[in-house]
Amino acid sequence: MPEFVHIAVQDYLSALNGPEDGLLQEVRARALADGVPAISPDTGRLLDVLAASSAPGRILEIGTGYGSSGMHLASALAPGGMLFTIERDPARAAIARQHFERAGLASRVSVMVGEAARLVHKVAGPFDLILQDGPKDLYEPLLDRLVGLLRPGGVLVSDNILWQGDVMPGFRSEPAHSAESSAIISRYSQRLAADPRLSTVFLPVGDGVAVSARRDGGAS
Repeated sequence: MPEFVHIAVQDYLSALNGPEDGLLQEVRARALADGVPAISPDTGRLLDVLAASSAPGRILEIGTGYGSSGMHLASALAPGGMLFTIERDPARAAIARQHFERAGLASRVSVMVGEAARLVHKVAGPFDLILQDGPKDLYEPLLDRLVGLLRPGGVLVSDNILWQGDVMPGFRSEPAHSAESSAIISRYSQRLAADPRLSTVFLPVGDGVAVSARRDGGAS
């Protein structure tokens, strides 16, 4: 994890949060071994709190991976609620379905396989909560559509907003993170901050998280 926060502070806060569920630890370890992105434990705890605070009935996730973030979200759904999660890689989607089944969440999760740029136009809103954790080059192009899918007061969570070195002076990014993708994340964050439809806070949690609430009556 990048050291956006002093390591001693990270350790203290992690200890307060306590250990993750055993299955979540297993899913995270498998994702790490296979090179598949997975949210950090503290980002997962943030999702727990955000979802639990509103008992959402409908959640949309962009970027299923192996299902770790979806497990956090689906566990907080209101009775009869549903998580719709989009994954472009069929093999990852199949593994995620296995994990949702083991967690007892399969009946509450619909895993959609395909490109998010196409599938977000096939789902109908409104959603109470949307997690954007897909390909970074789609963050900005999909923003208007995702805001339009949110109910007034609904929450858009954007992960990895401090993922790139150029976003935060003095932070050295991983070699695979290009200057181009750094600029993409930076532009997206600036759009969130300036968007009159949203009230946004940026948090140094995990790889950086933006939490945006849709304002009542905001035009899509």
